[in-house]
Amino acid sequence: MNTIYYKSKNVNVSQTPSLCHIDEHKKTGQFYLTGSQSLKLMKNVSDSLAGRAGIIKLMGLSMRELAGLSYRVPFIPTTQHMETIGSGAGFDYDSIKSFIHKGFFPELHETDSDLHDWADYHSSYLQTYIEKDIKDVLSIRDESAFIKFIKSAASLTGKMLNLTTMAEICGKDVKTIRSWLSVLESGGLVYLLEPYYNNFNKRLIKTPKLYFLDTGLACWLLGWNTPEQMVNGAMWGHIFESFVFAEILKSYYNDGIVKPPLYYYRDADKNEIDMLIENGDTLHPIEIKSGSDPTKSMVKAFHCLNNNPSKKVGTGAVICLAKERLPLTDDVWTLPVGMI
Repeated sequence: MNTIYYKSKNVNVSQTPSLCHIDEHKKTGQFYLTGSQSLKLMKNVSDSLAGRAGIIKLMGLSMRELAGLSYRVPFIPTTQHMETIGSGAGFDYDSIKSFIHKGFFPELHETDSDLHDWADYHSSYLQTYIEKDIKDVLSIRDESAFIKFIKSAASLTGKMLNLTTMAEICGKDVKTIRSWLSVLESGGLVYLLEPYYNNFNKRLIKTPKLYFLDTGLACWLLGWNTPEQMVNGAMWGHIFESFVFAEILKSYYNDGIVKPPLYYYRDADKNEIDMLIENGDTLHPIEIKSGSDPTKSMVKAFHCLNNNPSKKVGTGAVICLAKERLPLTDDVWTLPVGMI
């Protein structure tokens, strides 16, 4: 979801009776426009609103919100963060597994729902999304191809973006897939994580990684009807990585940071780091593993960051299903997923 809030009176929105109120009461943040699709939300706005309106990106519920935590500082794996958040969300393995499968749409957490309700909700959501949001933006004549496209996005979550593969799955050309993908990205269904490069290694890969942001919707699209099917499937590692990435992203969005300093690293020698968090002149490397007992070999690629003379390497972490925070190396922690 995207929200537009008006900062000043100098706003020209067609057929908006509240403008008189804005002119009369010169206060900021008086009105909020909400919608699930930012392109549709801006359709009737005739002014650019540059400098006079702010965009707030809202995702599904976060683990912090589900646990009732008031802590809202963006995640960075520093000692200060880990000590402040304490035990974090504190959910056990079964609860985390259930949350990942259910997804994070608020309606699914208002009351206890069974798997039938879960399937009905996502089925209705997809149809409504296509009928009311997408068809107003894209001229889609082949609805079945678009559904294949969304399913392909779910199946490729946590992997490097491959437009050619998605086009082959849908039977469309790459130009069409790129257009469709931009709408999914604008609507908050997917996120393209850019690679980090700062001229310190010209051999870096420059293709983004694709993340499908709501794991519950991804599970439904892929036909995993129970948490057990999800965990036992071949994509469990990618689903878990997508869940962790989304939780970190929420911590930035919920603090009003629309452009989070989040990247990934991969070079031509196939050294890869799942995520880099840039904090000023410091890079914090993150690995994401669906197990509970990480090893030092999992962070061997972290040393590649030492080739960057303009950045320091800060505390790193392996975010996983461990029960408690433990040191893995001198500067890398094993971090339970609830401590994001």
